[in-house]
Amino acid sequence: MVSEGTDEPKATIVLNRERYLKWRALDAVERVLMWLGGLLLAAFTITVLIDVVTRFIGLPITWLQEVTLGAFVWGVFLGGAVAVRRNEHFVVSRIAMSLRGKSRAVLETINHLVVLVVALALICFGFVFFLQGFHYFLQPSGTPVAVVTAAIPVSGLLITLFIIERLVNGWRNGFEAREDEQLREFYLEEGGAGE
Repeated sequence: MVSEGTDEPKATIVLNRERYLKWRALDAVERVLMWLGGLLLAAFTITVLIDVVTRFIGLPITWLQEVTLGAFVWGVFLGGAVAVRRNEHFVVSRIAMSLRGKSRAVLETINHLVVLVVALALICFGFVFFLQGFHYFLQPSGTPVAVVTAAIPVSGLLITLFIIERLVNGWRNGFEAREDEQLREFYLEEGGAGE
């Protein structure tokens, strides 16, 4: 995105890469998830630092481990959802980039459906795990484990939403993009570890 009157790209937290596969309405969701991810990473880092320091000086704050655990779990699962929207998760993209037309659409659809099945498993089994978490409690605060495990089905819901977004837009607009050629050249120059 270019700012008015300048040739420099406008800094944005939402990537414009693969814009043809994204709905603008979900940009706000991605933006919120990125900010939350940053806050959770900061909370994780700060609580670990404080925990180490307080234990070193002999005055441990035991509930900090609960905050660290919660920040880590929520950060990982919300980050996984953002990675799906940005197409930065594990996919077989090198093979897909070499294909065109209908064969590309078929392979991309299979890739996305596999991720969708995983997302649906996260929703189903994560919800069961979440409900079981009301019977177990973190110590010393007594907070239900469900507060932490809720991240699993929430992540599954977000991943499902983002996969549906990519599939619908891919079927409408095609999965191929101009940047595919740039990525192909990049991989050939790098000697090629795939994604």
